[in-house]
Amino acid sequence: MKKILLLGAGELGKEFVISAKRLGCYVIACDNYAGAPAMQVADECEVFSMLDETPLRAAIAKHKPDLIVPEIEAIRTEVLLEVEKEGYEVIPSARAANLTMNRDRIRDVAVGLGVRTAKFNYAESGEELLAQAKAIGFPVVIKPVMSSSGKGQSVAKTEADIQASWDYACAGMRGDRKKVIVEEFINFEFEITLLTIRQRNGRTLFCPPIGHVQERGDYQYSWQPQPMAPDYLKAAQDMAEKVTADLGGSGLFGVEFFVTAQEVIFSELSPRPHDTGMVTLISQNLSEFDLHARAVLGLPIPIIEVVEGASAVVLAETEGTNPSYSGVNAALQEPNIDVRIFGKPSTRPFRRMAVALAKGENALARARAAAAKISIHVN
Repeated sequence: MKKILLLGAGELGKEFVISAKRLGCYVIACDNYAGAPAMQVADECEVFSMLDETPLRAAIAKHKPDLIVPEIEAIRTEVLLEVEKEGYEVIPSARAANLTMNRDRIRDVAVGLGVRTAKFNYAESGEELLAQAKAIGFPVVIKPVMSSSGKGQSVAKTEADIQASWDYACAGMRGDRKKVIVEEFINFEFEITLLTIRQRNGRTLFCPPIGHVQERGDYQYSWQPQPMAPDYLKAAQDMAEKVTADLGGSGLFGVEFFVTAQEVIFSELSPRPHDTGMVTLISQNLSEFDLHARAVLGLPIPIIEVVEGASAVVLAETEGTNPSYSGVNAALQEPNIDVRIFGKPSTRPFRRMAVALAKGENALARARAAAAKISIHVN
């Protein structure tokens, strides 16, 4: 039985814990608040800020895990680099966790490998942001170098938008780096997430591409498979394999691309299951969480079978605690529909609280219709 220290206990972590438990693992789920989703299904839990070096080291020393599995970016990754040298195994690697904690570092890696990216630069003040935006050319996309779920991301169409974008990015930052990435606005036809699986023993595998739509920088719904020209799909796979091979280790990576009429452009990478990949809970014989668990444990991965599927998020509208849900019964009346409620103990506007899943014909429309039937009520 492998002992896993899970760093981050959100909805993605919850599904990973379920997959790992089915394979006989013992999991300690960590997050900065009690009652986080993954804590509800784990064997043990720890509550602390993973940006705080002292309790992070203490948790590792206390539990002596076989595997340390990050689920979020906001981690004091310097600690992971050090404990890896001491003999602990970090998934997929401490270097991958460290580089992908910040958008600037993974983007620099991609450029160094010759991977096509949008034009970009960095800024550490409103004045510097304006200068870089003018150099790239409006409109530009502005994101904190460290955030999650689209927090702090905006589009500045003119110089007049820059200060508001800077303020919004600062408000959405995680960690202690007051720095943003500013990049050219890509007029893409669609975006994809290419789930890429690095095995301990065996070649790199790819799931069929997942299409998705974002609002406020956060995914709203996704579908699989997203049709792509074969040469474009091969280009995405080649770039994903190049970057993930450089990061090393084993596990599942969520690699995002913009697809235009002319080319495929690397966007971002997460060295863990991806939120858009929740569609695989219904579209694949093995979900992204099952695949991640098998890859990190070195277990065989069979042929990945896919049916048409889609996911649509259910968002909170107000701030509150002890949420309850209505409309689930109505949503589940339709065939080939599933609902996953994450179990978060509190809400805030636009917080992702559940997801509706559909498979078969017109999956996307049916998933969105099911999600629309679900209402959240708070105290």
